[in-house]
Amino acid sequence: MKILQVNASVRGDQANSTKIANQITAALLNKHPEAEVIIRDLGQQSPAVLDSAGVQALFTPEEVRTPEQQRRVALDDQLIAEVQAADVLVLGVPMYNFGNSIQLKSWIDALCRNGTTFRYTENGPVGLLTDKTVYVGFARGGRYRGTEQDSQTPYLKTVLGFIGLTDVRFVYAEGLNMGPDAAAQGFAEAEQDIAQQVQ
Repeated sequence: MKILQVNASVRGDQANSTKIANQITAALLNKHPEAEVIIRDLGQQSPAVLDSAGVQALFTPEEVRTPEQQRRVALDDQLIAEVQAADVLVLGVPMYNFGNSIQLKSWIDALCRNGTTFRYTENGPVGLLTDKTVYVGFARGGRYRGTEQDSQTPYLKTVLGFIGLTDVRFVYAEGLNMGPDAAAQGFAEAEQDIAQQVQ
């Protein structure tokens, strides 16, 4: 088994979302001690933002790309290859201003490539990244699970499903900025989610 852990916080190892992702990975290793773990820290190595130059590079045929365009596409190629090679993905996801970090959004933009991770058919898009399990570890200062203020869960479920990642399991650590008791409860609830979700 190959586990790809993607840490999406700019705070690195100090981030609560990284701590939750680490706990998920540890639980997986407890069940699969032979597993190989690869860490992708988006805060330390931020993916390239999808700008005009990036779009132009992606839509330019490979044989006529400039060296600069080749380098730009290669950045996304590496991220896609990591996901393709993984059996399990563990995402450490903070909430920034009710949304995802720009680093996570850029990583997702890199993954969504027509003909590689999805393709369009007469019946609509079909995801090509199949037979993988994704664990999403959220860390949030407030409590938003199951409310209209939670934009992250439906977005990630939709966009990951779009590229074929339909087995997505969510772990929530919430209320972490609402005082020591609330934070302790939030981490305890995350531990319960992990115990129920990790196989």
